[in-house]
Amino acid sequence: MLSVRAALDFLQGAARPVTDTEVVQTLGANGRVLAAAQVSTIDVPSADNTQMDGYAVRAADCASGAATLTVTQRIPAGTVGQPLVAGTAARIFTGAMIPQGADAVVMQEQCEAGPDNTVTIRHAPQAGEWIRRAGEDIEAGGAILAAGTRLRSQELGLAASVGLASLPVYRRLRVAVFFTGDELTMPGEAPGGQLAPGAIYNSNRFTLRALLENLGCAISDFGIVPDTLDATRETLRNAARQNDLIITSGGVSVGEEDHIKPAVEAEGRLNMWQIAVKPGKPLAFGEVDRDGGSAFFLGLPGNPVSSFVTFLLFVRPFILRLQGVSGSVEPRAHAMRADFDWPRADRRNEFLRVRINDAGGLDLFPNQSSGVLTSTVWGDGLLDNPAGQAIKAGDIVRFIPFSELQH
Repeated sequence: MLSVRAALDFLQGAARPVTDTEVVQTLGANGRVLAAAQVSTIDVPSADNTQMDGYAVRAADCASGAATLTVTQRIPAGTVGQPLVAGTAARIFTGAMIPQGADAVVMQEQCEAGPDNTVTIRHAPQAGEWIRRAGEDIEAGGAILAAGTRLRSQELGLAASVGLASLPVYRRLRVAVFFTGDELTMPGEAPGGQLAPGAIYNSNRFTLRALLENLGCAISDFGIVPDTLDATRETLRNAARQNDLIITSGGVSVGEEDHIKPAVEAEGRLNMWQIAVKPGKPLAFGEVDRDGGSAFFLGLPGNPVSSFVTFLLFVRPFILRLQGVSGSVEPRAHAMRADFDWPRADRRNEFLRVRINDAGGLDLFPNQSSGVLTSTVWGDGLLDNPAGQAIKAGDIVRFIPFSELQH
């Protein structure tokens, strides 16, 4: 079995990012991956402006710390003031341009308005005080976003701040999903509302689709496929025609009713099979052939928690690489204190469902079975526990929050 690290390296090394691009409106580019670096054509700020409501002054006029000046103008944001004459002040509001001749702003809390349009400045400002300089954030001609950046709210705001109404992005990754298992039933479809003996609801369909939607994928859902080799092969062929990646859930073990492995080997090839991870040992990776190329294939375990965890750990970074993300695609982990004992060291790398407690430590969900979905709702993330390692209360462990894994 491959280690988690070796499996991640293998998957990322095998990824072939999409190359087709399109131009989309910046307002609609959330979650997309930038296809070309973006450069600002303007300075930001475009001119010197004030960080505060107050008075624009000449610092030399206020050196006494109690200067009384005539207020000659009022400058709201979006207007251009007149040049400031020596011995005068301008009432100015946050974001407004500094008038020519002024070299400082005094916040209004340090000023006292007087009669006949006068103000007493009870402060001796330094030149440049409370002034944002033109171009101090972004200079015209400067690169603001690199190719391969996954666009979030921050990047979209930055692009808009320099006037970029549209952005070149890679096309959406096309992902096909299907689910194997004659025992699977969709919610709402059980005859009379009662599950047949031995039947289970297909929760993985809901979990995996939502995870793919979070990643901005275009999804083709082939539903539940009969547990036969012929049906599995036919669905693989159909899915490969128009998709970049095929993801399945269930049927990846080695029993007589598990048809994924022989089906993929018949329609393409398997390049990776088992990983030393708990939950989720059976994770299949390969390719399914089609005219002129192939679609990648990832077969996830059928147990709900195993499917969820293996998607987060392995499928998510692989998808981000396929989408064209150039930076790190692996989640950041945090060093935190375990407030529980875990004496049962396993030979596999374990990912335990844990929750942050009020004392700033981690509590363990009591049932770590691969079928207990309540642990994923209860928990705040996964504790990455190396193979062969027991945990004692007070140990510092590696915690990966779900917020790092689901977007």
